[in-house]
Amino acid sequence: MSRLFLCEKPSQARDIGAVLGATRKGNGCLQGDGVVVTWAFGHLLEQAPPEAYDPALKRWSLDSLPIQPAQWKNTVRKDASKQFKVIQGLLKQSSEVVVSTDADREGETIGREILDACRYQGRVSRLWISALDEASIRKALASIRPGESTYPLYQAGLGRSRADWLVGMNLTRAFSVLAQQQGHQGVLSVGRVQTPTLALVVRRDQEIAKFVPKPFWEVVADLQAEGGAFRAKWLPANEDWLDEEGRCINQDSARAVVARCQNGPAIVASVQTSRKREAQPLVMDLGTLQQACSKRFGFGAQQVLDIAQSLYETHKATTYPRTDCRYLPTSMLSEVGVVVKALLQSDQKLSPLIERLDQTLKSHVWNDSKITAHHGIIPTTAPCRIDRMSDDEFRVYDHIRRHYLAQFLPAHEYDQTDVRLDLSGETFMASGRQVRVEGWKALFPRGKGKGQDGDDDEQEGAGAQALPPLRQGERCSVRDILVKDRQTQPPKPFTEGALISAMKNAARFVTDERLRARLRESAGIGTEATRAGIIETLLKRGFIRKKGRTIVSTPVGQGLIAALPPQISNPGMTALWEQALDLVAEGQMTLDDFMSRQTVMVKKLVDLALQRPQLNLPEAPSETCPKCQAKMRQRKSSIGPFWSCSRYPDCDGTKPIGKKGKRKGGSRQKTKTTTAGRGR
Repeated sequence: MSRLFLCEKPSQARDIGAVLGATRKGNGCLQGDGVVVTWAFGHLLEQAPPEAYDPALKRWSLDSLPIQPAQWKNTVRKDASKQFKVIQGLLKQSSEVVVSTDADREGETIGREILDACRYQGRVSRLWISALDEASIRKALASIRPGESTYPLYQAGLGRSRADWLVGMNLTRAFSVLAQQQGHQGVLSVGRVQTPTLALVVRRDQEIAKFVPKPFWEVVADLQAEGGAFRAKWLPANEDWLDEEGRCINQDSARAVVARCQNGPAIVASVQTSRKREAQPLVMDLGTLQQACSKRFGFGAQQVLDIAQSLYETHKATTYPRTDCRYLPTSMLSEVGVVVKALLQSDQKLSPLIERLDQTLKSHVWNDSKITAHHGIIPTTAPCRIDRMSDDEFRVYDHIRRHYLAQFLPAHEYDQTDVRLDLSGETFMASGRQVRVEGWKALFPRGKGKGQDGDDDEQEGAGAQALPPLRQGERCSVRDILVKDRQTQPPKPFTEGALISAMKNAARFVTDERLRARLRESAGIGTEATRAGIIETLLKRGFIRKKGRTIVSTPVGQGLIAALPPQISNPGMTALWEQALDLVAEGQMTLDDFMSRQTVMVKKLVDLALQRPQLNLPEAPSETCPKCQAKMRQRKSSIGPFWSCSRYPDCDGTKPIGKKGKRKGGSRQKTKTTTAGRGR
């Protein structure tokens, strides 16, 4: 009898096996004294298709909906059957299984679903690892958790998987069949997360398309004081001249001000200076890292996830990446010196910076009450080889390490000065700032325009200028004064980083007050681990496309959202489901309770779908049936594509496409029915 460590992938097994002394290669495992390490390849099991419950369900029809399994079934992936049998055999010889998959909801599900499928009844423990360097693995091995402590994560994982299947299978079939009846070709994939995400892009594109720019005018004065030149803006006093954003919409009034004020002087009416303090930025979570790298480097969300995973698994340079937390536990304060030393050993160029650090500083990042399943992404306690990183990997790694090192530099401090001036009876305002303590911002050079989290500084203009010394009553001459013609700007199209942010904070896109009241302010759709994949899925299915660094919806994506009932595409509804899954993961809701709610919801959504038989989708090339004059749609057979009546089986009219597959109208050959996987 041996202790079996069940890992998520071979590389993880090798890292853990090396520390355990399990280095002898076996059949699909690594062996040591009294210990065996084996691995999955991600999910070895997948949800069974509808026909596994009833062969008649292989045919897509509206009459069979909704499909709601009474007893859920899984099938072993064909490409993973050999390794599954290996694990099955090892489980029979094991006295204890230590689930050692990734320490999150999906990792828990990957391990536990195998144990359930193999009907394992023995002892289960949990290895919870935050990094794959040797020191982190040893630390985790010294505090292996009881299996029941993380079992609710598995229940939440099952809930997520089953809810995705219910929505994806039922609604994809419903809308695909309805669309095919109207001559639309192919499958219209609908998913619990992908559809609300698509809706975010479609609605942003619609806002941009419908946007009508409105003119407004600014009066800007370039002034000369004793200590130097500066710029001030006019503050209109007449509210009749202003829009709801306080912008002047009366051009004649603006021009009259210029005419009246061009000869000056401007008298300083008041000068107010206050010290401002910007605390150190929090360390990265995956979503924030994806947003920052999208904005700084133009990286895609999946690209950043892949790089972060490589930094974690291959380079052992950073901690677990699929985290939604930006804080660190106070227990890790004791490791600060080790981490900083490892960073210096990895990159000697950091020496001048590290000499400036105060490792006794305790910033607001250290907060036990904010820790979720994982802490933020930081460098590990082990040195790494930066020379083995690609340029893109180093960019992401450098961003992560700078946010960690920022914790040990002082807060950034500056003096904010606001000046009011009287110019020919009109009020002008000038603002400026003077840096007093550079602090942590030394890590983010101003020349690259980086803000607190590495984002572009949006405070350019009058508020960022360096004001000369000014005193109350001082007279300033007018060097120049002019009216600037402005226009209101439409919303910006989504970048991948901005879309990740929108998915994380779906609550702000919900207009229904009752729904908003039920949502947490941070309520999101998808998880840190899945959001990049959802964007990739939408791209592959042709619902969105890339346009430079931005993402825009396609006509098919727009048509699908227009065709769907709003309950399906509403990001707030999906965010509520995610909140419920969090309750399952926390043990505050049972899986049965969660699934009973989903069953009721899916039935309502299917009913709504069937009440909308007319879908406004882009016109697809089609033919007219030679028998009944209805629209036809393309289908495939063993000898090629052909046109088939959309009213089949009530009408079996066909037409050939091109030279291949010629057949006489009225006869129908057997065709293969394409099945769509569940759309998340």
